[in-house]
Amino acid sequence: MQIPLLTIKAGPRDGAAWTQRLKEEYKALIAYTQMNKSKDNDWFRISAANPEGTRWTGKCWYVHNLLKYEFDLQSDIPVTYPATAPELELPQLDGKTHKMYRGGKICLTVHFKPLWAKNSPRFGIAHALCLGLAPWLAAEIPILVDSGMIKHKDDTASTSESS
Repeated sequence: MQIPLLTIKAGPRDGAAWTQRLKEEYKALIAYTQMNKSKDNDWFRISAANPEGTRWTGKCWYVHNLLKYEFDLQSDIPVTYPATAPELELPQLDGKTHKMYRGGKICLTVHFKPLWAKNSPRFGIAHALCLGLAPWLAAEIPILVDSGMIKHKDDTASTSESS
């Protein structure tokens, strides 16, 4: 099973066509979520935060050393979408890694943007999560945890208590 490809080439300024595109986006997100759950690999929740479907918010998480690290996830759909990929933001990680832009926008330029350009308009939000955010989390979260840049929410014990 794979994430369904989208067929409608429409962006936020395209009226009724955008509404149809949003329906496709939701179908792809639902399919991707079901696929992940069936493989016991559920790792995000996201939904439109405004009626226009141009702002998306949710949560994503990554398990490292058997601990779950959860982050706020947000994205604004660019006016030039779907020709331009959405920028994915993890505001809690802003400034913690050089593979991120101001505001917590994750760096996807080198690996993901060419793939998006080649597959536009067939790719959507679910594809951005699967092919952009998922590999970014897998590469960055272990480094951020191991370097002490991020701590697990339950990690309140001091070193003196553990000795």
